[in-house]
Amino acid sequence: MSPTQLPDHGAVLAEVREVRRAGIVRLRELRLPVLTGMSASPGEGSPGEPRFPAVERLLRTAVAAIGGGTLQEAAEFSLGLAQGTRDWPPADRRRRAAQVYGVSVERFRKNQELMVLGQVAEQLVRLASGAPAQPPATGAAVPASDAGTAPADGSAPASALTSASATSEPSARPRPLAPSHHRIPVRAGGHGGHVTLHVHAVDLLRDIDVVVSPSNTHLALPEPYKSSVAASLRRAGAVRDPAGRLVEDSVRDELRAWSDRFAAPGLSVAPGTVAPTGAGALAWQGIRRIFHAAVAVPRPGTNDYDVQPADVTRAVTRVFALLAEENGRSADAGLPPLRSLCLPLLGAGRGGLTPAVSFAAVWAAVEAELARGGDWDLHFLVRRPERALLVAELLASTDGDPTEEPGP
Repeated sequence: MSPTQLPDHGAVLAEVREVRRAGIVRLRELRLPVLTGMSASPGEGSPGEPRFPAVERLLRTAVAAIGGGTLQEAAEFSLGLAQGTRDWPPADRRRRAAQVYGVSVERFRKNQELMVLGQVAEQLVRLASGAPAQPPATGAAVPASDAGTAPADGSAPASALTSASATSEPSARPRPLAPSHHRIPVRAGGHGGHVTLHVHAVDLLRDIDVVVSPSNTHLALPEPYKSSVAASLRRAGAVRDPAGRLVEDSVRDELRAWSDRFAAPGLSVAPGTVAPTGAGALAWQGIRRIFHAAVAVPRPGTNDYDVQPADVTRAVTRVFALLAEENGRSADAGLPPLRSLCLPLLGAGRGGLTPAVSFAAVWAAVEAELARGGDWDLHFLVRRPERALLVAELLASTDGDPTEEPGP
């Protein structure tokens, strides 16, 4: 498969989930166009052979390439690839995979299972790219049923990789860069659309009208040398001279002016409040506005914060209301409307929310806006690849059947 034909990670993940539901024993009954296409590379099956054996070999290769340990073991049980589990019902396979991590079935379903299946999809995309899959840890055993599929050293088989030149060593091949942008179909209230998932630092965003920045209820920005979304936006929005010296702390100054105008002196704003400012120097990158969402309530006597999911949903709802208000003023002034919006996982940093809970709180407001016909160019932003896998899974689940069986 050529690089221009690489499958989308979200599409691969969706089909891996289908296999998990049905199990390997029912591959013949499943419609898996992406996995089928990926398994059609030279060496994967013979002419006239049904495609489902090649799909199974491809899945075994990807799981073997995970690298052993609990992650690979849970993947084998989840998909029915472990010895003796081929005909197990999905509830039994999920229960056994949960035991690998020592957690309840429900907790596994909501957390570790997303990670496990996401890693399988990641290895499948690596195989399709012609890049070497991540090798198993030294000493990791390859299941006997995989004999002839993966070499003993755990690397991906030649049949699943693009052929290297005779003089090239596989270990010398450069590892491909993971895609930093994913376009994922979503659906809400009968309305379909797409969301772009960014997997990089916030200050690398380009040509997005509004970026939402998490804030505490005192609207106090962190120091610009820190690594949070708010600190990064403050740093990137500052105006500097050619030597890099600070000339104007634009984002901080505008937020302080908003607070002086609308907030009572020395008092916090209500959780869910959103304060709009300009983007400072980020305007050169096509960023027009920053909406500061006050969701983190400082915990007295500590350096910690409390974030309630309901406040996150309230803040994102307010973001959409502000977009409509500012677009009304823009139309009166003859300016182009604000169309694109980028949302991070609010409250998932020092606020203490898990990424899944944060996403659910953000999505509740996004879904309501899309269901009422909101026509926005929506973007989500995460920095860590493992969080990207989770968000991609959750976004993909909104398109089509968003539900998993709840348990046994």
